[in-house]
Amino acid sequence: MSADENTDSSASNDEDGDGSIDVTQDPRLYRLRLPRAPGIEWGTDLSFSFVYVRDMEPAGPASLSGLVDKGDQICELRAVNEDGAGEVVPLLGASFDIVMGAFANLRRTTKDVDLVFFKGSKEELIALCEGGNKNDDGREEGKIKITVIVNKGSKDEETRVIIADEGANVRQTLVDEGINVYQSVTRWTNCKGKQLCGTCIVNVPDGANNTNRKSMDEESTLRENPDSYRLSCVTFAYGDVTVETFPPIKAAQW
Repeated sequence: MSADENTDSSASNDEDGDGSIDVTQDPRLYRLRLPRAPGIEWGTDLSFSFVYVRDMEPAGPASLSGLVDKGDQICELRAVNEDGAGEVVPLLGASFDIVMGAFANLRRTTKDVDLVFFKGSKEELIALCEGGNKNDDGREEGKIKITVIVNKGSKDEETRVIIADEGANVRQTLVDEGINVYQSVTRWTNCKGKQLCGTCIVNVPDGANNTNRKSMDEESTLRENPDSYRLSCVTFAYGDVTVETFPPIKAAQW
């Protein structure tokens, strides 16, 4: 059975009133049947909750399904046993230990599991659960999207999408999400966002018009770098932006 067939078949369980997530309520939700060892490296932010797909084995079941992406949030697990489906284990917002325990507590004879994922960020998942006023794209009023390309060009490149308040400070938003904006030992010795060290440099390739204008001090600090480079500590986003961490910088920064 193909991955698409698995998704459709499993989703029909929502009608049974068994407490499972109705994946038809939002197009970002999907259910997928995978082996109990799905080839997923799980991750979480500093809250150690809202577990997401941090990475996948290239030849693993999750990657080969073509449906699972890095960053997808796990919301539910259900064992597929020889004597029928097991109980639904809700994992939406669960801690890392609870998610790992759900896999560890499967029967030894369990070969497959039905997993429900959410294709989006932690903030988007919370917004979906809470409801509230939404824009045409499903986002709450007063919220913006910050797309972060972490370590662009390296083997560890990763794309994260953060939903933040309009006017959010870029440095603080990234730091709160566990994303490092410092390229050297200043990760530990920086000025904590006071615009003194000039080392929290990011590139804003898209959406720069949705940020505040550079001050003369910021212009001077970044004088040898492209116009799209910003000091994240003094950059505020008032609309959707794309931010790249660890851009190549000139010697004047040091």
